[in-house]
Amino acid sequence: MTDNTEDSRLKKAPDFDVVGRRDTRRTETREVTERRETSEDDRLEMFRNQLFNDALPDLPEIPGYHLCWLTTTNPRDPIHRRTQLGYEPVKPEEVPGMEYASVKTGEYAGLIAVNEMLAFKLPLSLYEKFMQEAHHDAPLREENKLTETAEIVRRQAEGSGSTLFEGDGLMEMRDNNPRIGLFD
Repeated sequence: MTDNTEDSRLKKAPDFDVVGRRDTRRTETREVTERRETSEDDRLEMFRNQLFNDALPDLPEIPGYHLCWLTTTNPRDPIHRRTQLGYEPVKPEEVPGMEYASVKTGEYAGLIAVNEMLAFKLPLSLYEKFMQEAHHDAPLREENKLTETAEIVRRQAEGSGSTLFEGDGLMEMRDNNPRIGLFD
């Protein structure tokens, strides 16, 4: 008589996976057994598609205006505040082909909308002033405050006999700040 304890056909207990499920023919299919993984090239292609997969359609240009999408769901930036700043809703007749996206009922009836986003326009002259303030003037004022504060700290350190180490960025800000001379 031979010892058949190694013969898998004679096992009395079924094979179980980690969570206690019994193996099935489905787990033996090519799809599962080869464990195909996404290659880096496949992932790069998915990334490229994400970058150019716009959730909102591009609005065609309206001469003299900057166009944008505004949300109706941000309580800190409500639509009524934007209209006070000079934003105007884009009407479907101004943008041929966008009639399908106009809201039929409710508070924003007649306006172009995609989900909670509304199409608005702002005169270019006002848009340029807003961008000048947000991206140049306001950061420059903050930079001036920082350099003035750093100058006060430097003078206090010198007055107490200490030395303050300043990095290149602070020296560059000081060189570009005409008001620093006021402290001399």
